[in-house]
Amino acid sequence: MLHLPCQMLEARPLRESIMNSKDAYSDSFLRKILARNKVIVSVGVSLNAIRPSYFVARYLSRRGYTIIPVNPGYEGELLFGQRVYARMDQIEQPIDMVQVFRKSDAVPAIYEDALACWPAFKTIWMQIGVEHEATACKAQASGIDVVQDLCPKMEHQRLSGELGKYGVNTGLVRARLADVI
Repeated sequence: MLHLPCQMLEARPLRESIMNSKDAYSDSFLRKILARNKVIVSVGVSLNAIRPSYFVARYLSRRGYTIIPVNPGYEGELLFGQRVYARMDQIEQPIDMVQVFRKSDAVPAIYEDALACWPAFKTIWMQIGVEHEATACKAQASGIDVVQDLCPKMEHQRLSGELGKYGVNTGLVRARLADVI
């Protein structure tokens, strides 16, 4: 589960309550999230190939994840073989994770919509720069795993050792790159 002191958040301003993302989540927690969440709704993803949300969706889709895009500006178009939806309530299949590429103030409504559509979804993942402590605590209290202010693409690459191929020190010493996650 998320390692934030939720009961103490109301006494402190938002910025002070957010832990350093690199310290907030154990590698085993992130590995578990990445291993079990294979169908991901990506809220706010762009079809513009130079946008970070596009890079993340492309990377994850090439690693076996099903990315279901939600962005009203692209409704009906295709992204990596999946139809783009305007709203989450248009998606009929079950999902595992909701990934948020929107401003932090949009997180509560996204969480509530996701919960209404898929009461058993497992994870809400907020991209780098996206944080909402009250919603994180609410989700965590109802058994949903929460990740804030991190990128699943970057974490997948780091944990799998893939970044090491490109000269980045991942802190992992491996003879083999397969089967890390």
